[in-house]
Amino acid sequence: MTIASHLAELRKKHEALSEMVAEAQRSPGSDDLQISEWKKQKLKLKEEIERLTHQDQHH
Repeated sequence: MTIASHLAELRKKHEALSEMVAEAQRSPGSDDLQISEWKKQKLKLKEEIERLTHQDQHH
């Protein structure tokens, strides 16, 4: 898998998590633990995207 396709996949996952978080925050009685877990996953994805983007620019 190329870095570009890996980045595209990570961005798709990040976007999906963003939508899940937004939807959960709008619905009453949503699971705060689940939301915070999704936010952690989003942060990890964002860090990975930034790392790969930076790495890709140096090749």
